[in-house]
Amino acid sequence: MARIEVPMPQMGESIAEGTVSKWLKAVGDDVARDEPLLEISTDKVDAEIPAPSAGTLAQIVVAEGQTVEVGTVVAWIETEKGAVAQPPASDAAVAAPAAVRAEASPPPPAPAAAGAAAPVTAEERLRQKSTPLVRRIAAEHEVDIGAVAGTGHAGRVTKQDILSFLERREQAVEPVPAPPRPAPAAAPVPVGIDDFWATFYGQVRHPEFAVRAGDRVEPMDRIRRLTADHMVRAKRVAPHVHSFIEVDFTRVDRVRAASRARWDQQGVKVSYTAFVAWAVARLLREFPMVNATVSGESLVFRADVNVGIAVDLNPGLIVPVVRNADELNLLGIARRIGDLAQRARDRKLKPEEIQGATFSITNPGVLGTLVGMPIIPEGTAAILGTGAIEKRTVVVEADGGDAIAIRKRSFFSLGYDHRIVDGADAARFLARLKELIERFPEDA
Repeated sequence: MARIEVPMPQMGESIAEGTVSKWLKAVGDDVARDEPLLEISTDKVDAEIPAPSAGTLAQIVVAEGQTVEVGTVVAWIETEKGAVAQPPASDAAVAAPAAVRAEASPPPPAPAAAGAAAPVTAEERLRQKSTPLVRRIAAEHEVDIGAVAGTGHAGRVTKQDILSFLERREQAVEPVPAPPRPAPAAAPVPVGIDDFWATFYGQVRHPEFAVRAGDRVEPMDRIRRLTADHMVRAKRVAPHVHSFIEVDFTRVDRVRAASRARWDQQGVKVSYTAFVAWAVARLLREFPMVNATVSGESLVFRADVNVGIAVDLNPGLIVPVVRNADELNLLGIARRIGDLAQRARDRKLKPEEIQGATFSITNPGVLGTLVGMPIIPEGTAAILGTGAIEKRTVVVEADGGDAIAIRKRSFFSLGYDHRIVDGADAARFLARLKELIERFPEDA
């Protein structure tokens, strides 16, 4: 008889914790190897976690809705049926991450040289091994993690520990009485990038408001909390400007009608969004400032063209990424968008498939919106919003004169970071985008 642990998996280098969203099996259920066992949610992606071995789900350690660090045991599987679910030797051994248990019995320390510092104990090493999020908060507020009492496994400092420490520190600060006479004005102190980071990228605090009779109060789920924080930070830092243009889809409709039978045989649905993504991917090389970002006091021009395509999950939104989109033809981009969108709705995206976008496209027009003014995702310089494609009466040139015609048209908005993209750059980008779509080539 053997007991197999099921740990919270590492879903990306920058991910330190995950939330158990739903258990797909109950204690006592038989499970097959690689059969979906539970669903988890991180700040990057939702995913199903397969069973590491066949057997019986003997014990669930982490309940639905609970957030734990990567490596924490969330369940135990008995490899033989009928075994009674008993906890391991101690509760601490169940709850602690695998890395923690490995450090519980450190190898004998090497003899210290004369005058050298005493070797660091396993407990001290464990205490210092906080998550990246905790270390970032501590660095932003100039806190020595060693001075914070940890309530995590083996005394580890958790996010709540560091936030509680900061709150107590703020309350302990005594107000300084105003001086009897104004002090001489001091020379202005330049604000460095570290101060900038701490001010704008620190912990986001949302104001609270009074609840009235009849109101319904619901706590934000994890995805909504993360979205709220990201949107606040994005608007704080990037000076948003939006420019608009109207695009005629008559040419695109002709290409779709002429090629639909061939595309159907190949099993690919080519949407309007695929045409837009194809055109955008080619223009980003022509307009490198739109495929870039501001990093401190430097400009980073991205080597790759990775286009994020927003997918509505109703509720929620996720942005999978078409990597190296400039290397794909129209059919390749359409196939990639369709695959990513379907797996996004099935909650089967991998963490790396929603990271690394250099430009984004969102399509509120699919729900009838005429035009939108989307927020620029963090770490990028621009985002394109496409409005509803509708038939409109327009003036066109015909036989050397003007005529009234009915055309399918859409309003596009380009939201851009004015620190790196000027208004003239945005205007030229939109004009070229309009040209590419309205004169779409047959062999794209």
